Amino acid sequence: MSTVLDKFLRYVKIDTQSQDGATTVPSTDKQRNLASLLAQELNDMGAQDVVYDKAHCYVYATIPSNLPEGKTAPVIGFISHMDTSPAVSGENVNPRVVAYEGGDIILNAEKNIVLTEKENPELAHFVGKHLIVTDGNTLLGADDKAGVAEIMTMAQELLSNKNLVHGKIRIGFTPDEEVGCGVDFFDVEGFGADYAYTVDGGDLGELEYENFNAAGAKLIIDGHSVHPGSAKNKMLNAILLAQEFQSLLPVHENPSATDGYEGFYHPDSITGSVDHVVVDYIIRDHNMEKFEQKKRFFLQCADFLNAKYGKKLFTVDLKDSYYNMKEKILPENAHLIDNAVRAMEEAGVTPTIVPIRGGTDGARLSFMGLPCPNLCTGGLNYHGRYEYACVESLESCVEILKNIAALYAE
Repeated sequence: MSTVLDKFLRYVKIDTQSQDGATTVPSTDKQRNLASLLAQELNDMGAQDVVYDKAHCYVYATIPSNLPEGKTAPVIGFISHMDTSPAVSGENVNPRVVAYEGGDIILNAEKNIVLTEKENPELAHFVGKHLIVTDGNTLLGADDKAGVAEIMTMAQELLSNKNLVHGKIRIGFTPDEEVGCGVDFFDVEGFGADYAYTVDGGDLGELEYENFNAAGAKLIIDGHSVHPGSAKNKMLNAILLAQEFQSLLPVHENPSATDGYEGFYHPDSITGSVDHVVVDYIIRDHNMEKFEQKKRFFLQCADFLNAKYGKKLFTVDLKDSYYNMKEKILPENAHLIDNAVRAMEEAGVTPTIVPIRGGTDGARLSFMGLPCPNLCTGGLNYHGRYEYACVESLESCVEILKNIAALYAE
């Protein structure tokens, strides 16, 4: 049995939760605790060119080629992020391994927190396998410490077994992916890979090379506060104005009503009072034309309401976040998908090509000159206390990574 489980259980106990709205990378100093540990472990296992970028919390390393003299292969990179989502606490994670025999899994009897078969019908696929779950108080951290553990296990096995033939492999671990800053300071040129994969997906077999085009829109609403006892025809309640703006957006274009390739508008957070409200929206669509239409419509809603009230009450600060990496993968770099499919099949895994309803570091890296589709990690229910991962899936993912390394050395 591989050491991937031991590594995973060790890594998830290190709190690396990132923080929205921070002005530094990393957004939290505690991410450095895992980064320094990984750098030390890479050195200990014999990796070369190990670099811990202390300024911005990146870790890079090389597994040197063991190809016969005169034979060459492209340099392949494998990348995962070290941080966990701000959505649910990552402090004092207490994972446990369950031999799953079907039915519900009680995560926390005292608080009646249960991973139910009814709400998670995919559990049926894991009967007879081993699941890593939380105690219901935190997320697990499989997003993306499963990917980190898999890459580290691959590295250890390639370095210790000279019979596993491969070209030069580059490893990269990033901070702050969950808050959209994962590759802000990633050294693509220094990384030196011809192609790469992020190991940051979900269920075993998932392979992704399409993701949302994404933008963030900060809606700023300036109301007019008056004592409610004398407010008639005077008060402009910014809270109600925010509600009015939201009512203009298509009711079915929100995350809870969309899937697959369907895009959406999503009010992610709101703060304020009668006098002033700020709503942070995210805007998503796989199709670039529809993405641009959504952004234009959002701005038109603000213009419409400003015209209605005869003054500028609504201001929009809209910025693109990342784009669909498909245009950087197909057709020129289709070999990345073909080899990933073959690597999965050789590991006994059925590939499932799906669009990402989100983004990864790989999306931005692809537009920074490093084509970078996304591979599965074996985790599910990310960003919540019901998150879990399958031990056997973690082990299969390690085999997939090793197979990819071998395929590019053929």
